[in-house]
Amino acid sequence: MIAGRYVVLDEIGRGGMGIVWLTEDRTIGRQVAIKELHLPAGVPPDERAVLEQRVLREARTAGRLNDPAVVTVYDVLQESGNTYIVMELIQAPTLSAIVTRQGPLPQEAVARLAEQLLSALEAAHAAGVVHRDVKPSNIMVSQTGRVKLTDFGIAQSTDDPRLTTSGILVGSPSYIAPERIRGGEADAGSDLWALAAVLFYAVEGHSPFERSSTAATMHAILNEVPYLTRSQGPLASVIMGLLNQTPQARLSAAQVRGLLAQATQTPPTGTQTIAHSATAMYPGPNPTQLVGTKPPGSRKRWPVLALVAVLVAGAFVGGAFAGKALLTDEPATDPAKGATMSYGKGGDIKEFAVRGGECSTSQVRAGRRYPSSITSPCEDPHEFEVIVSEVFNNTEMDYPGDEYLRPYSTTLCSLIFHSSMVEPTDPDQLSYVTLLPSKTSWDDAADGDRTVFCLLTSRDPNQQLQKSQVRQE
Repeated sequence: MIAGRYVVLDEIGRGGMGIVWLTEDRTIGRQVAIKELHLPAGVPPDERAVLEQRVLREARTAGRLNDPAVVTVYDVLQESGNTYIVMELIQAPTLSAIVTRQGPLPQEAVARLAEQLLSALEAAHAAGVVHRDVKPSNIMVSQTGRVKLTDFGIAQSTDDPRLTTSGILVGSPSYIAPERIRGGEADAGSDLWALAAVLFYAVEGHSPFERSSTAATMHAILNEVPYLTRSQGPLASVIMGLLNQTPQARLSAAQVRGLLAQATQTPPTGTQTIAHSATAMYPGPNPTQLVGTKPPGSRKRWPVLALVAVLVAGAFVGGAFAGKALLTDEPATDPAKGATMSYGKGGDIKEFAVRGGECSTSQVRAGRRYPSSITSPCEDPHEFEVIVSEVFNNTEMDYPGDEYLRPYSTTLCSLIFHSSMVEPTDPDQLSYVTLLPSKTSWDDAADGDRTVFCLLTSRDPNQQLQKSQVRQE
């Protein structure tokens, strides 16, 4: 009996810091889980005190959060020198256990898991709490498809002093965001990066960065780009958009929710509760439901450009040309849309060597060449200004075909044109031209180019642009 109220029925599990008991609350008549701080013998008193404070912080942190995907804390008890946290009983396997047993999950199921985990993290971040250890073994999934994010034991509150020694990296190596490895503080962005790594694990069946040693794992996080093979469309965009090495260029929580709404066909606000088949996650006779690089030139690569590009390219390069399911229609109704042409050998334009942030007084016409020597100052009147998005130059992907590359490229340029990156003096007079690599240019590893170019021009062919139309940093 604990605190004269909770009868211990069984042990649920134990770890390095405690034991979790299955108990019955004799006052209310329900079963609850109680986490008891249980440290091995020989722990120094000062360290024991720190760990006890960590357990209490976990209780305070989780107790401040009100979201269906966060385990509810009912009470904190201290009795006979022991510390206990009374919490909601969740009898469900972890995501890690499910994937280990069954392998990769269907992307539809992963998208619905993602919605609930995003809701939990949004609630935590709104309360000033950073989880710091989002990983598959801290995520429980019930047979009804409900998700619970657990173990806020190393969570960091923005108004609570750090309880760990300065310089110690806290968290699981495979799910630590690159900026944290470089010495940065954990924040909402690093939690979202970890969420993307978790989603990659769920849909692919393995961690994107886990290697044979901690050092190799961290090296992979800092230097390697994972490739999706089982995901496409909006979910792939979410995963790749959040795994961006640059925190400022990652998707926001609102953007993630919008993409997940596309993936699940549910409203993009609030916690989703729309049922979907989960037989692949919980097979059986009675299937349950799952509920709901800086380019050459004189300018920097803008974070907004990386953000816009990843929204589209994340789906485009995910797996065997995942963009087939997302981008097959060009924005034909966009009044600012100009010509879409190919460049390189066999293309509409024989050569195009003007780079991002550069301008030219030559009009864009099929059959012409545009060497680097034709550039002119963007402060002077000019015919076009280039925005460049080097999405594919570092990929091993085969040429996807004009029928997919063309709508992808046009959609990308449309997104960039209508973003805050472009600041036209007269929006109704500005247009964009899309240039995509020809198959020969794509396949020529030595001299070819896979860059998609977006050119800003005037809608009136007799009118030049008088100054740069692109926001500077």
